[in-house]
Amino acid sequence: MDAVPGWLEVTRAGLRLRQADVWLDPARPVPRAIITHGHADHARGGHGEVWATPETLAIMAARYGPQPGAHALVPGATADLGGVGVSLHPAGHVLGSAQVRLEGPDGTVVVVSGDYKRAPDPTCAPFEPVPCDIFVTEATFALPVFRHPDAREEVLRALAALRVQPERCLLVGAYALGKAQRVLALLAAVGWARPVFLHGALLRLTALYRELGISLPETRAVADVPREALAGEVVLAPPSALADRWSRRLPGGGQGPILAMASGWMRVRARARQRGVELPLVISDHADWDELTATIRELGPREVWVTHGREDALLHWCALERVPARALHLVGRDDEDD
Repeated sequence: MDAVPGWLEVTRAGLRLRQADVWLDPARPVPRAIITHGHADHARGGHGEVWATPETLAIMAARYGPQPGAHALVPGATADLGGVGVSLHPAGHVLGSAQVRLEGPDGTVVVVSGDYKRAPDPTCAPFEPVPCDIFVTEATFALPVFRHPDAREEVLRALAALRVQPERCLLVGAYALGKAQRVLALLAAVGWARPVFLHGALLRLTALYRELGISLPETRAVADVPREALAGEVVLAPPSALADRWSRRLPGGGQGPILAMASGWMRVRARARQRGVELPLVISDHADWDELTATIRELGPREVWVTHGREDALLHWCALERVPARALHLVGRDDEDD
């Protein structure tokens, strides 16, 4: 296995460009950071300077307030940080998500993928394969059991359940950044023509998606309509709201709303039962097992580094494929399908 390039430091707290003292997705506030995307386990407030895509910077501003040290890096453009060429390339995870390509003075190319998926998603730019010597990959769903179905079919299945029980509403748990907007786009894609009703926690980022040019179907705030008017309608809310008193006030014909959850973890029935989910929807913003392994084969790196998730299974697969691989065991990474 090759040694770590001298210009790159690998620590439990993350990856760091030595000469420029720049961290990638640091777990704590630092003077200089490169951020792959806006989810809270990757993008934290309080950094001095931040390099990210314009969309990720806008998401960070919405979540943490103005970012005075922001440096917008348009995908494909290159910045020189301490002698390392840094460029961002679409990751297909959520709006603004990027892989970080690092080219050191020794010519070694390292690509840090952040979180990524290969499935189509009209709410963000698709994953761009970037040739490299070292590929740093997530492993959130790196087990053969995780093979995500077609997301449209999952949404059609949910709407079929609603048609059978029109006296209830369909309440879908979806994270505020990325998942909620993708579910909205999927509803439009399968022909849902009525407004979709949103919990208040989803309004701000959905509005930001529209401001950043993403086409989404008509939405209304749940708070703006009488609860009885929601019978037969689709409601999106953060997962935490599914077990809240708020959800129990929604129409259900005596049974409560049809509780659904959009997540790759819904493949694990025990997780669905723990959350009281009646209708698990396997809709993930992360690559599944087949996508992870196919991506490594496509890129053909000389070495793979695995950041978090089901590391052992992916390391074993790499060994069978004769691809040198190591686990980085980074701290501060959430295991949710956020």
